[in-house]
Amino acid sequence: MAWLDREKAPIAISERIDTPDGLWEKCVKCAEIILRKELHENLNVCPKCDHHYPLAVWDRIHSLVDEGSFVEMDTNLHSADPLKFADSKPYATRLSELKKKTGRFDAFVSGRATVNGRPYHLGVFDFQFMGGSMGSVVGEKIARLLIRAAESLEPAVIVSSSGGARMQEGLISLMQMAKTCAAVSKMREAGAPYISILCHPTTGGVAASFAMLGDINIGEPNALIGFAGPRVIEQTIRTQLPEGFQRAEYLLDHGMLDLICHRDSMRVTISRIFEILAANVQKH
Repeated sequence: MAWLDREKAPIAISERIDTPDGLWEKCVKCAEIILRKELHENLNVCPKCDHHYPLAVWDRIHSLVDEGSFVEMDTNLHSADPLKFADSKPYATRLSELKKKTGRFDAFVSGRATVNGRPYHLGVFDFQFMGGSMGSVVGEKIARLLIRAAESLEPAVIVSSSGGARMQEGLISLMQMAKTCAAVSKMREAGAPYISILCHPTTGGVAASFAMLGDINIGEPNALIGFAGPRVIEQTIRTQLPEGFQRAEYLLDHGMLDLICHRDSMRVTISRIFEILAANVQKH
């Protein structure tokens, strides 16, 4: 009862200064309480357990390029609505709302930049725009990026995070799988290197097309990568899947990825790959 002898009473509720909301984040993997500012400065990676959270598209771009070097291209492309598709709301309405929310016409940002002074072409998916789904605009921007890289004999890097082909565009979205694969072939014919970075999640028609066709395929730690989800597969074949099935580490062990790279090392890794490839070209 010593507090009764204090000259000043305990702080009343009305006098207490509460911590503002939104300052902290509880890690979904290790349950550590993290200051959101610290999480953002760490490229949205938990400093305790290295769990990789989704990363905003422009944060991703800035982490992979020399400061001020990125020049965005094909910004005027926007999706049409040939099927007049509607579920709980019309497709055209969804596109309009997402444009206002994100400031973009679609789920892919592409352009040309440098890393350590070396020019290359970079494309990054925005999962916040309809789950990073690939419709006509995304497929066209990917194809243009790869063809520009082939014509200039410069490397291309695509960072994928997508739920797959966009159902609101039906067969048109599925056609983008063939279009993007054909553009990868142009890269191969020209001898220009293509690096594919697969983040969580990379699934469906994106995983089944250009995303797995890189000269070097890099996965982020614990990223879900595959065509159908593991639950769908289990229900279809009525068999329990192996531990860690479709995670980046499983794909690396089974030869579908070349390496797994921590996000804070990705820029250095890409730059080093470019140096090695350039040195090999000079030798030959």
